[in-house]
Amino acid sequence: MNKMYSYEQLYAFTKGIFICMGCSEKDADTATISLLSADLRGIESHGVARLSGYIRLWEVGRVNATPDIRVIHETPSTAVVDGDAGLGLVVAPYAMQMAIEKAKMVGTGWVAVKHSNHFGIAGQHAMMALPHDMIGMAMTNASALVAPTFSVEKLLGTNPIAVAIPAGSEPPFVADFATTTAANGKLEILQRKNEAVPNGWVQTQDGKPTNDAHALKNGGALLPLGGDREHGSHKGYALGAIVDIFSGVLSGANFGPWVPPFPAYVPMPDQLPGEGIGHFFGAMRIDAFRSTDEFKSNMDKWIRRFREAKPVEGESKIIIPGDPEREMELDRRANGIPLGNAVLEDLQAIGKKYDLQLG
Repeated sequence: MNKMYSYEQLYAFTKGIFICMGCSEKDADTATISLLSADLRGIESHGVARLSGYIRLWEVGRVNATPDIRVIHETPSTAVVDGDAGLGLVVAPYAMQMAIEKAKMVGTGWVAVKHSNHFGIAGQHAMMALPHDMIGMAMTNASALVAPTFSVEKLLGTNPIAVAIPAGSEPPFVADFATTTAANGKLEILQRKNEAVPNGWVQTQDGKPTNDAHALKNGGALLPLGGDREHGSHKGYALGAIVDIFSGVLSGANFGPWVPPFPAYVPMPDQLPGEGIGHFFGAMRIDAFRSTDEFKSNMDKWIRRFREAKPVEGESKIIIPGDPEREMELDRRANGIPLGNAVLEDLQAIGKKYDLQLG
């Protein structure tokens, strides 16, 4: 049975925890907004359910609560940022804002990040560009849980891509997706519910299809978007590889099987080629390409035409990327955010440890 909490209740609790970790008031605010954006948008796997994981990373010294985030290489339109092992929830907004500022000056801005940590949902960072009449992009690599097509070896992360595009009177187009058939967080939700996973999500340690939600713990792997070769998994593999190269190889972060794991209890890989987790951000000013008003008018026309597409039998409408999350956020800001028993117990344990009351 879920229990409802207001955004304000979760905000106060979560910010208090980040301050207990040693974050500044500003960084705690930034991290809290980043984290709770996932719960608001219905992506519970990346919201407060992850809070205890960040705490454990900090406790073992893998997260720096007071990072010296700095630019280590720069041109008018590009930069590389060293996150100094800070929370990705803080490092990512810093880097995305830098991409936006560069786009204001020269039309586009591109920022690669190394030495960071898990940054929450990619869409939150990409959407930072929208109020500036810009297209935003965000991606990150992640610890290796994914087997490339035809492999039994885990070499890639779920490696999400997000693209946010402004429109006029219509809501923005916001695509935010993992390059796997399903994100690991969804697997964790099914584990908590003791439910089986759908076909095409995971494979066993010897590469056989399975519906076991605990397959990863038994040596198995997540599958690239598509599930298998016949359904296009080679394309999902290629997308995940592109994210890994942009985020890790280009920035100087770790990549492939060397990306640090999120669970603090999982040993770090040997002979790391880089530093921390890597991200990649982009911002493109609309008027660097054409009139902003004309672009937004055409985006409205694009969105409306797709909404008018005839749905297949049994479906009522065509969804534009970003619609479900936007509608969920409106509902949850008004009516509260549901927390399942496992997450609630986890947060209550955290609150007891740091003498903070939830709600």
